Amino acid sequence: MLTVAETVVLAVDVQEKLSRAMTAREDLLLKTRQLVEGARVLGVPMLFTEQNPKGLGPTLPEIAALAPDFRPVEKTSFSCCGSPELMRRLRGSGRRDVVVAGIETHVCVYQTVADLLAEGFRVEVVADACSSRTAENKQIGLERCRRAGAAITSVEILLFELLKAAEGPLFKDILKIVK
Repeated sequence: MLTVAETVVLAVDVQEKLSRAMTAREDLLLKTRQLVEGARVLGVPMLFTEQNPKGLGPTLPEIAALAPDFRPVEKTSFSCCGSPELMRRLRGSGRRDVVVAGIETHVCVYQTVADLLAEGFRVEVVADACSSRTAENKQIGLERCRRAGAAITSVEILLFELLKAAEGPLFKDILKIVK
């Protein structure tokens, strides 16, 4: 099971222009906001990438605004692991569990997951905070992630797993986020 002390969230390319083409866009944005807000409340560090931001725009402002110390890593490789800066930050976190969400599931998310697993990280993909231009490509991407060795989770499973118990102010904060 995941723990706050060992986990980092990686939000892949949740950008303005790219997000417009995603299937179930509103669901994607809601679940991504819940993920980022929940990670912030629990004190889980977050990393963000932007694929070619000059062409695809920056991270959605409503997502960026939720993250403390928001500093996205620009990249051109599909896999986030192709960015030396991202890998420096990830290794510098000292955490071995990487929770991955973002777009597109069958391209950047999948290639990132495969590379993270090859680097020895434990990886979980937040299915409801991922999307592709088609539902079919999303499902194929999730299946490829699973076959590569990643676990598949949801925002609520993840947040309650990290929380561990239904007590205290953090529990109340997480309930407000997911309801």
